[in-house]
Amino acid sequence: MPSSQRRISARIGAITESATLAVDAKARARKAAGRPVIAFGAGEPDFPTPDYIVEAAQRACAEPRFHKYSPAPGLPELREAIAAKTRRDSGYEVAPGQVIVTNGGKHAVYEAFATLLDPGDEVLLPTPYWTTYPEAIALAGGTPVMVMTDENSGYLTSVEDLEAHRTVRTKVLLFVSPSNPTGAVYPPELVAEIGRWAAAAGIWVITDEIYEHLVYGDARFASIAVAAPEIVDRCVVLNGVAKTYAMTGWRVGWMIAPLDVAKAAGDLQSHMTSNVCNVAQAAALAAVSGDLSAVARMRDAFDRRRRQMTGMLNEIPGVICPLPDGAFYCYPSVKGVLGREIAGRRPASTTELAELLLDEADVAVVPGEAFGTPGYFRLSCALGDADLEEGITRLGKLLGQAR
Repeated sequence: MPSSQRRISARIGAITESATLAVDAKARARKAAGRPVIAFGAGEPDFPTPDYIVEAAQRACAEPRFHKYSPAPGLPELREAIAAKTRRDSGYEVAPGQVIVTNGGKHAVYEAFATLLDPGDEVLLPTPYWTTYPEAIALAGGTPVMVMTDENSGYLTSVEDLEAHRTVRTKVLLFVSPSNPTGAVYPPELVAEIGRWAAAAGIWVITDEIYEHLVYGDARFASIAVAAPEIVDRCVVLNGVAKTYAMTGWRVGWMIAPLDVAKAAGDLQSHMTSNVCNVAQAAALAAVSGDLSAVARMRDAFDRRRRQMTGMLNEIPGVICPLPDGAFYCYPSVKGVLGREIAGRRPASTTELAELLLDEADVAVVPGEAFGTPGYFRLSCALGDADLEEGITRLGKLLGQAR
């Protein structure tokens, strides 16, 4: 069809709906219809936002200065606090002027790619990936280049794999640790090796650190900008309050970048959205300025749940699930179940198997196709212990029928 006759632009028409939000919406609709659905879909802590953060927002509502426009890159006091929090939590020294406060983490992801990419630029994307990354890259005019990993490598990529996919068009490496959807955490020495490789290759690193505080056991979070200081002038750090402080609905994220990139991203934001909601920024200020005791309590719960979920999944014939070291997801392989008869159906893909689970067991999971790796599921550990146990029990009973 000629472009003049299209109702929707080719660029926007090529976008696929967020699979995680689609699964969550379907689960909510079934619950509203009276079905006893247990949803492992959305990556959202099941805890309320801590009281001291809510109280800061309530106070902000009464402050007339927050009723007006504020600087597009963020409240000055919040940008200063994010710089201080970054130094405290990862050891990365940045100036407030390098911080751009965004409308949630997704906005930061898109804004980083839009600021750096020209049409035809390639982005190395370790896979499985979070479902939004390739869409944001494509919207910004770039081309995602999948670098596959699997459970045999602990879902970790290597310098050798990255180098094998690098071309003259490669401009950015997207680096994520801890990972969504796999929960993989890169050892500090591997983080440093990848950062040095990127610096030597002259490519940018966009690193998403939103799960930095959700790391378990002997695993350790390391910011690539600290582990490999050679990359600092070509590094953009993405983060936000959503996962750490149970603030998914508050929609406050940020990007930290070299000053010229931060200035350009701020100019883009001045036309795209203007300032982030001032009340939400006040809440984020309380979050990043406070201690991490509430975070520690949530992390303890996620730690217990990831171990329970992994153990139960590995008891199901045909399912293989590594123990995740970070975030709050399990990413099991269910390849051993596909193609077998279950409840009178023979699912050939994880998308079909996910539909069967919802229909027959009222269990909602996100199929691996959404993350670039068919044959896997993503299950969130961020739901109550009783629901987790009941949901995996149902899943096990149904998959145990596979013939």
